[in-house]
Amino acid sequence: MARTISPDTTTGCCPATGGPSRISVPVAPRPRAVIWSRCPKCQQEHYQYHSCKNRHCPKCQNDQVDRWLDQQQQLLLPVPYFMATFTLPHGLRRLARRHQKLLYDLLFRASQQALQKLAADPTYIGGTLGLIGVLQSWTRDLRYHPHVHYLIPGGGLHSDGHTWRAARPNYLVPEKPLARIFRAKFRDLLKQAGLFAQVPREVWQQGWVVDLIAVGSGAAALKYLAPHIFRVAISNRNLLDLANGQVTFRYRDSTTNAPRIRTLPAERFIGRFLQHVLPRGFQKVRTYGLLHPKQRHLFALVQEQLQPDRPRIVDSSPASRAAPPIACRPAAIVCPHCACEMLHIHEIRRRRGPP
Repeated sequence: MARTISPDTTTGCCPATGGPSRISVPVAPRPRAVIWSRCPKCQQEHYQYHSCKNRHCPKCQNDQVDRWLDQQQQLLLPVPYFMATFTLPHGLRRLARRHQKLLYDLLFRASQQALQKLAADPTYIGGTLGLIGVLQSWTRDLRYHPHVHYLIPGGGLHSDGHTWRAARPNYLVPEKPLARIFRAKFRDLLKQAGLFAQVPREVWQQGWVVDLIAVGSGAAALKYLAPHIFRVAISNRNLLDLANGQVTFRYRDSTTNAPRIRTLPAERFIGRFLQHVLPRGFQKVRTYGLLHPKQRHLFALVQEQLQPDRPRIVDSSPASRAAPPIACRPAAIVCPHCACEMLHIHEIRRRRGPP
């Protein structure tokens, strides 16, 4: 996003590195990649930063959101969709903080195994589901709340490899049995990992939370999930002010959906944000069953049954997702003061790769 800054201040790219676009914080000069422009009419200078490409940045990667959303929408089937949400109980969250990479992986594994186990029962589906799961670790006010969302087509492929078993329009599998299987799967995986003894006994005696709702065609659910994939916890537009060491931000109440304003000491706000920074190399979006890349030939069979007149779109390899290079002139930068097209003065190149 284009911003005008004074020579003695800069605007951070994300809360962890300096604040949002409306907050100017004096910092020491840093080698950044910028486009330097000047207005020929009012002589106003303008500095536009390149994307930092950090997956936790609330400003960058909007183009990737749109590209991912377009790819996934092309894979939607003409069936009812469901969203399942598996939440890690409060008694496990301290352990999850200490072993994030392992516990998040177990959360994925236990939840998808529970879904597939119950869906394999002919009483419900009698087939293998297609799952796309997204990890989210925050509430709307940035508290720690690890959970996984799954978007699921309403049906599964029978074990014969060619029969599609459709789910009922507003019912996939029962929530309470699903939650009990999820708890049992997670317990077994924790034992295998050698961490079972660190979990309070009451965790296994309480009911675990699993929500399963119908979401229509799935298009709206994809739009909900997409921003969480390429950003973390909060967007720039919800960061309102930084004054006297206090950060003010906006969020929506999860119960009433009404807007709320909260102010926290800067250090506490940064701590809340940083607890959602994922371990290096952790894959927060995962596919299982029919949507796993190794099973796309089966997904192609399902597409052929349900959409016989539609071209098959099954290749999800990185090469197929790469957009072809397009040689074009960069978009003109307009002066925010007099709306005149600014002149390109200089581009400061990157001196290092993205963080």
